[in-house]
Amino acid sequence: MAIDNAPKSSVELAMERLRKKDADAGIEQVMLTEEQKAAITEIRNFYGSKIAELEILQESRLRRTFDPAEHEIIEAESRKDRERLTAERDGKIAKIREVPAK
Repeated sequence: MAIDNAPKSSVELAMERLRKKDADAGIEQVMLTEEQKAAITEIRNFYGSKIAELEILQESRLRRTFDPAEHEIIEAESRKDRERLTAERDGKIAKIREVPAK
């Protein structure tokens, strides 16, 4: 953070306003432990690679066909799988955030 007498950046001023707004609303700020941060990073990396793999497979499948109807089916399946993976990732991250910091 900035020294008390030094001018603050617009980001620091905005963050102060948001913290004050949260405090006024009764929302308390919870800091994550290093273990929680590491677990969240691992989950994001894992699901990021799964989604990248899904996109590569989708491109491969799309290149094998020229039928527009088949393209739509492939894209719909990929979208459904991407949404499922994203929901799983977000659910696991939410569970980690719920665990109280020690």
